[in-house]
Amino acid sequence: MQVNLATVMLQAAAPGANIMPFIMGAMLIVMYFFMIRPQAKKAKEQKKFGESIAAGEQIVTTAGIHARINRANDDGTIQLEISRGTFMTIERSAISMEMTVAARKKAETASGVTVAATK
Repeated sequence: MQVNLATVMLQAAAPGANIMPFIMGAMLIVMYFFMIRPQAKKAKEQKKFGESIAAGEQIVTTAGIHARINRANDDGTIQLEISRGTFMTIERSAISMEMTVAARKKAETASGVTVAATK
């Protein structure tokens, strides 16, 4: 009876080879729940925030400019009043949700109003 070395090595490696697809699938699932899903959720919230803002609100842009919304245009732009008589037109997507919410909380705490926790 002849024993081929290659046959013996293939038979020995076969049981461990079945676990690799499982490990790769588990890694993809973990990446989805820890990286892709939170980014998509945050982008959705930012879009909803950008669509909900209206004239008269105090906002902060992604560049850090503090201004008041003067007019919301139909083409997706917003006219901001930076100071009296100084206007600037920007895209809706240039308004930062995080910085605007932080500025609102800071203004509320400075005026003595308690801030309710929202989620």
